[in-house]
Formats: sequence, structure tokens, C-alpha cells
Amino acid sequence: MIDITTLDFGKVNGLMPAIVQDQATKTVLMLGFQTPEAIEKSLKTGRVTFFSRTKQRLWTKGETSGDFLQVVSVMSDCDHDTLCWQVKAPKKTCHLGTFSCFDAH
Repeated sequence: MIDITTLDFGKVNGLMPAIVQDQATKTVLMLGFQTPEAIEKSLKTGRVTFFSRTKQRLWTKGETSGDFLQVVSVMSDCDHDTLCWQVKAPKKTCHLGTFSCFDAH
């Protein structure tokens, strides 16, 4: 997977942008932000966990809806300041009921 110690958390106030992509279709599902703790929890549980900037706490996608994002793999970009999570996605990822947050126009 990834080595958290190689990641650069200095560019976005200690947060890491995290792109989530459906492993089967390659559709970009959403963008969230992660702390080292959120990344560790994601790797440990196999469910993608983010840091909520509004609630100032960790949250696992699907914790209220049941629509969890199952981790398949994760990689960092060339600068080690953005992650891309490949997941097995539910039928709806967006809180508006669509497969992707980018479909919710």
C-alpha cells in the first residue's frame, strides 16, 4: 500500500486531498480530505475514512447510510501530496443519491 511517513501534509493545513475512484468503472466518485489518523483507519478497517473539516472529526463514508467505500488500493501522486483510493463502491456514493458526487448536477 503506502508509507504514511513519505506523505507531504504541509500544503493543505495538515490535510491530504483524497480522490476516490471506483475500481471497476474508473469513475471518480468524490474528493475528501484525510489526516494521518484517517489514512491509518482506512488501511486498518478497509473502509475509506476522512477528516470532516466542518465537524472537525474523523468520519467513515457510509457510517450513517451504510454505503461504505471498500478499499482495494491506494497510491500517492508524484509529489506525495494527494492520494487516490481505488474502491469497490456502492450504487450511490453521493449524499444526493447518485453514484458519483460529480453526477449530482
